[in-house]
Amino acid sequence: MCSHLSITLARLAREFLDRPGLSKNTRDSYEFTLMPLLKEYGRWSVEIISRQELCDYLNRLTHIRLTTHHRHQAIIQALFNFAVEQGYLSNNPIAGLKRRKPDPEKGEYGTDEVIRYLTAEQLTVLYKLVATDLRMNALVRLLHRTGARISELLALDLETVDLKARRFQVVGKGNKQRWCFYSDDAAIALEKYLRYERHPLCSALFTAEQPLTGKVSRLSYRRFHQCWSDLIAQSPVLEGIRIHDLRHTFATERVGLMGIETLRALMGHENIQTTLRYQKVTSSRAEEIAQLALDKLTKY
Repeated sequence: MCSHLSITLARLAREFLDRPGLSKNTRDSYEFTLMPLLKEYGRWSVEIISRQELCDYLNRLTHIRLTTHHRHQAIIQALFNFAVEQGYLSNNPIAGLKRRKPDPEKGEYGTDEVIRYLTAEQLTVLYKLVATDLRMNALVRLLHRTGARISELLALDLETVDLKARRFQVVGKGNKQRWCFYSDDAAIALEKYLRYERHPLCSALFTAEQPLTGKVSRLSYRRFHQCWSDLIAQSPVLEGIRIHDLRHTFATERVGLMGIETLRALMGHENIQTTLRYQKVTSSRAEEIAQLALDKLTKY
């Protein structure tokens, strides 16, 4: 590269923004996006700005949304493509750079396929399998009907459950409390478990007895998970489903039937974006609903 072609990033950005054909809104948007980059590297020659430095810069943009982050990267890539076109660089230092992946902890999800829920067939099979296990039947129905996390259910004490009002309060992520409400079928399953299987010598709602010592304690996640694994292994229809998928099923069934803020409160989501993803009904669920509608229509 000839020395007379050396150019600062700030000058490159000015030429990039002054290209003919850009609308004022597009130009202003590009300029706003590039400003933080120019504050750090504006005086640098474009020849010495490395791929690692640009990656580090993008990784520091943790305060912006995923879609905004993707936009920042796309504009920066376009800027350096322009540098190549003008002969200032022989290649784009971030050519082929993959976009940042979604972070579920921030309520980010790449596509609606991330939402895994149980189909009507899977629910039917699951409920048949748990029918003879009073404790698992109560747990599965409460998970499905309330949207509670398994950790929240296992932490409950019997005295904290309002059996008459069919509700209980849990402490979710961020130490936030919320009410969970359960249905008639879950109430029946819970009542049977409490009457015939729960150990009264423990304060926990869901109890377990050690097979060797006979010691009674709160049901642990490890033991529940083993029961769950044994359960779904009994049917190929249930292969691969997770405990947490029952929570997704709860939300998927209710989206559209209530306000998004109401669903957010029931789910205990801190970020509204986490709740909003349930509004994007997956293609598989849309197909399932459409097929059910067709089946009903053809009966007439």
